[in-house]
Amino acid sequence: MGFSAGKRKSRDEEDTTVSFLASEFPMDDLSDDVLERVLSWLPTSCFFRMSSVCKRWKSTQSSKSFKLACSQIPTRDPWFFMIHNDSNSSSFVFDSTEHTWKNLNRRDFLQRRRRDIIPVASSGGLLCFRCSISGDFLLRNPITGSSRDIPSPISQDSDKPLQAVAMTTTATPSSYKLVTISGEIPNLSFKIYESNSDSWSKDQELELAKNSNSSLHDDSDTDIGTVYFLSKTGNVVIASNNLQRSPSKQYSSVITVTDDAEIVYFLSSYGTIVACDLTKRCFTELPKLLPPFLEYSIDLVECNGTMYVILLSEFFESASLRIWRLDNNREWVQVGMLPPAMSHELYGKKGDINCVGGSVNKILVCFNASPPEVHCRYFVYDLVAEEWSELPRCVKDGEAMDFVSALSFQPRIEATV
Repeated sequence: MGFSAGKRKSRDEEDTTVSFLASEFPMDDLSDDVLERVLSWLPTSCFFRMSSVCKRWKSTQSSKSFKLACSQIPTRDPWFFMIHNDSNSSSFVFDSTEHTWKNLNRRDFLQRRRRDIIPVASSGGLLCFRCSISGDFLLRNPITGSSRDIPSPISQDSDKPLQAVAMTTTATPSSYKLVTISGEIPNLSFKIYESNSDSWSKDQELELAKNSNSSLHDDSDTDIGTVYFLSKTGNVVIASNNLQRSPSKQYSSVITVTDDAEIVYFLSSYGTIVACDLTKRCFTELPKLLPPFLEYSIDLVECNGTMYVILLSEFFESASLRIWRLDNNREWVQVGMLPPAMSHELYGKKGDINCVGGSVNKILVCFNASPPEVHCRYFVYDLVAEEWSELPRCVKDGEAMDFVSALSFQPRIEATV
């Protein structure tokens, strides 16, 4: 694996730390088990420099017990896998630990990344891609390069369009699940692929929940007026049209897993948020956050088992970017807001937001604007510290790179497909 060079200062600090540890704590005196436990706590980017330290450290990289020690690390700071309009471009990630960009320039992966391979989901240390032609899935660990093909559960002649793809993983034992939601409201169904059984479940229908406030699809004669919704390009359109999303967010969805339920959330073609309870086999449409004429662009993320909504709106010649969550009373509660000085810079840019969360308390917001002279911007919100930061520009061959969206994953060498 080749990584682009990070900050020199960071490398020097690591070398100093290693020298200090070597002098104060003789590593050669440690047993293999203890050494592997110590090394498992290193940032993932250090793993690929272990082979240049000594033969013993190099052999550790392929040790099964070392990978087991790594799997026992509760969480790792996320890496953001950035998605470019050109699917054949290099695979860049942002390392939130070192605060640097890295280029995952694995040739074997780049050869497979044709224009019909689209990133659709992520969980733990794995990314999920979908072939837009065959509908098959590709599971991949972007750190080790291991991958696996999974046949699509939906036949090409199926009359049920795919609506959402979600993914969950467990570290010990290593396993994962893929969930697909297909059909048209109110006729939705889901299938689950489990790595342990290496098979898809049968198609299971979802019923409209009794407490659903869905009024767009009932058969009553109630006049609900003109309904507007948000396209993923930031345009407000009438609900008679279909929601057109960028390919990387076409099946955007999140899944929350609790002791009581597994719930998949996705944006419908009408711009509403649909919650599918896989445990109870029912779905509901969540209440709107703002009046339709105020909403501009919207996306969903999951962090530590909670679903959040990020909403960009424009009003009174200013822009507002806010983060919301749904409380137990089915009311929206604001949990974060981009400082006005920063959000005002987004006003009038005709931009779209594509967001991603993960198992840690960080949300990445990718803002991409329509005017070609306006560069994309990337904001990170820390839910615990309640602080915003902006990522530096990613530069390749002297040119700034622009990304339309991202997937969040934990850099784990032990994650298997």
